Amino acid sequence: MHPDPQQPAPQGAWPPPQPGPPAAYPPPGPGYVPQQYGYGGPPPGYPYPPPVALSPAGQPLASFGDRFLAYLIDALIMTGVGMVVACPIMLLGFYLPFVMIETDGSGTITGGGWSFGLFFLAYAVMFVLLMAVYYVYFVEYQLRKGQTVGKRSMNLKVVPVDPRAAMTRGVLGRRYLVQFVVGIFVPFFSWVDGLWQLGDKPYQQTLHDKAARTVVVKVVP
Repeated sequence: MHPDPQQPAPQGAWPPPQPGPPAAYPPPGPGYVPQQYGYGGPPPGYPYPPPVALSPAGQPLASFGDRFLAYLIDALIMTGVGMVVACPIMLLGFYLPFVMIETDGSGTITGGGWSFGLFFLAYAVMFVLLMAVYYVYFVEYQLRKGQTVGKRSMNLKVVPVDPRAAMTRGVLGRRYLVQFVVGIFVPFFSWVDGLWQLGDKPYQQTLHDKAARTVVVKVVP
């Protein structure tokens, strides 16, 4: 028969009595979730992972990687369309000046030198047409749902910073002017514009986002 651990042991008793069970802790309250850490306790900066950056409307912001992939998809589409538009004009611009040159039979040009202007005119027409194609794609097409093909493929969407504002042609037009028109005429501007989002806080905007007061968010497919 085991001795009662609550009673003092007689002098010289062996083995000595063992302590009784510890007092029970009160049950945890509702909603209690036990914390489980690895060896050494929680890592620095706990909780981990850090919270996702959100737009003013509470939508998760698009990551740089997602936006870059969407840009590549759109760039491939625009390159294909641009080649369809540009190739006939380039061929015509190269061909016409040489056909319309007049000589005196000895190889000396006597007239028709003005036709070289057609070469530059063809390039001007090609530039205007390409800018019009970009406008239709990045403004008119994107106005329908806030997405290009590239953004839709990556589940991204352009929305105004102000959740109460509507997406308009003017908003997307400002994005287009800064991203493409300024990007063409200002050296290295396109690089600065695209990389700006890496250091921008709190909405990870590019420069054309800031000009139009827009952000790019991740949407549920």
